[in-house]
Amino acid sequence: MSESEITACAPAKEHPLEKLGISVEVVRAFDWMGFKSLTGIQEKCIPLMMEGHDVIAIAPTGTGKTLGFGIPMLEYVNLDDPSVQEIVLAPTRELAQQIADELTNLAHFIKGLKIAVIYGGQPFAKQMRALERKPQVLVATPGRLLDHMERGNIRLSAVHTMVLDEADEMLKMGFIQDVEKIIEAADPNRQLVMFSATTNQDVLTVSWKYQHDPIEIVVQAEAENKPQITQYIIESDQKQKYDHLLYLLDADQYRRIMIFCNTKDMTARLCERLKKAGYSAECLHGDVRQSQRDKVMSGFRKGEFEILVATDVAARGIDVDDVEAVINYDLPDKQEFYVHRIGRTGRAKRAGVSFSLVSFRDSIRMDEILKYIRMEPIKLCFDEFGTLCRKDDGTPFMENA
Repeated sequence: MSESEITACAPAKEHPLEKLGISVEVVRAFDWMGFKSLTGIQEKCIPLMMEGHDVIAIAPTGTGKTLGFGIPMLEYVNLDDPSVQEIVLAPTRELAQQIADELTNLAHFIKGLKIAVIYGGQPFAKQMRALERKPQVLVATPGRLLDHMERGNIRLSAVHTMVLDEADEMLKMGFIQDVEKIIEAADPNRQLVMFSATTNQDVLTVSWKYQHDPIEIVVQAEAENKPQITQYIIESDQKQKYDHLLYLLDADQYRRIMIFCNTKDMTARLCERLKKAGYSAECLHGDVRQSQRDKVMSGFRKGEFEILVATDVAARGIDVDDVEAVINYDLPDKQEFYVHRIGRTGRAKRAGVSFSLVSFRDSIRMDEILKYIRMEPIKLCFDEFGTLCRKDDGTPFMENA
């Protein structure tokens, strides 16, 4: 028997979602979206949610969390019921929109299923039109959802599953009272699923108060899930930071770059300075109007400009697969922000790099970050001729990057 005949006789390999009893429509969408296999978080979370368990999942960004909760959520929807049945809460408008887009793709072959997204900064009239279509799945930021609830526009009595995505960040941003009001407005027997990068006290408190015998899932960013990010520290005096930043930009090695600053003012000033110097750059921070934020994000995704300067909050939820380099112009105030920042690169199995410009007064802060990430980045410095070199052996960096 020939090899082709043997192949033809071999039984077809069962789809990983079919093993879990997932519907044909969702399986088709999974394939249509280009996925071949389940990630670790999906393998653990989907069956638990399908069995009706409350879940608290600790997982880093980039591990496929949205499909992990999205697939079972869509399986639950009763298409004959126009009530809101499934809710996802997200800390930022960007993340909310990203989740809604992915769920919409996942529901591509499910006729009659409606998904809406609501968040602050978007006109109420537009959101009312979306709600009038009677969506069964709703993605929202806490403040705007609560606002609609208080106006009588949304009722949660029929909610079957509620997901808190990036719960640690959402609660740290001051949404804990809003989140608790939203949870308490739903049926006490609803399913509550929480996704978090860390387990801080607020996350544990919400879990204790509102989850029923939750099952904890922990997924490490290892093996195929771990981003390929080479981290560098550049010794840079405060007065030299801008010049050292230009050195990296002028090396022409990176075309898609995110630069992080700690304040709105520094973000805006640095972006304007780069623009005046001829660089293709735009910025995102808390004072940027929603319409402009959407325009900037759309432009960055499409490659209309090369450099995005952002604060931590503005960058939450940014999901652009081809960012080549992340530069910490300012070191973040919190260790976990460092992880979120550099995690903007090294996505979709691409390699990425990160640079942190560290002055003498930043050294203690950097040491705290290194203890947190348990890694030792490669240290770089500028020699007497102004060439960026590895600190350990003096090798010119750009020649070996």
